[in-house]
Amino acid sequence: MYINNINILYYLFIGIIGLCVGQFISWCVIRLPEYRKVFVREFFTIYLKNEKPKYIYMIVTSLLFVGVLYLYGFQLKTLAYIILIPMLICACDIDYKLKIIPNRLNLTIFEVGLVFTFIEGIVNINIAIDMLLGMVVGAGIFLFITLVGGLIAGKEAMGFGDVKLMGALGLFFGWRTIIIISLIAFLLGAIIGVILVLCRRKKGEEYIPFGPFIVIATIIAIFVPFNILLIAMLKIFTLGTYNIQLAS
Repeated sequence: MYINNINILYYLFIGIIGLCVGQFISWCVIRLPEYRKVFVREFFTIYLKNEKPKYIYMIVTSLLFVGVLYLYGFQLKTLAYIILIPMLICACDIDYKLKIIPNRLNLTIFEVGLVFTFIEGIVNINIAIDMLLGMVVGAGIFLFITLVGGLIAGKEAMGFGDVKLMGALGLFFGWRTIIIISLIAFLLGAIIGVILVLCRRKKGEEYIPFGPFIVIATIIAIFVPFNILLIAMLKIFTLGTYNIQLAS
């Protein structure tokens, strides 16, 4: 049986890998904030024996892996996203709980992004240039907001971990998509921030970690075509007047 020209056994295989990786993510979420190694024997000899399966991590990772395979098939981008997704989940969970994104995690995303940029550059140098521009644009946007926001507000508007994360992600998506990811992240942050303040879950001056919004926006960018996201953002940020301007 085939789904989207891919044998169902491949989906089963990648889904099982996702389940295993999901359990490993739960280990990384504990170790990375403490700056401890994750690829160690204790994961098998101690953690797996004493800890119950982390079903949320496992199911989410498995579904995302299967979804990537379904959308992209067998290509280099599929491998890149399958490696990226577990690191995104780690960044989201750690930043949500501890309000930090470990440097080791950001550096790993950056290193993996550089490897795939180099591989893409062998085939098409223009793709590699686009990815490198994505790194500059992604980090530049958030660095500008961090510095200007800090000057205006008199306090840190955004953590430098977010700046590093966006720079690293730019290597995976290129400059056009990283701009869309930034817009989606800011939109999600504004909406959820307002809701939390109105529901009195957060005070107006209280810091809200931005990493989860970046991660959600990135996952959206992986699964939703760029053209659809572009049109959606144009309609939102032009208050629905995009079609009128296009027609005229």
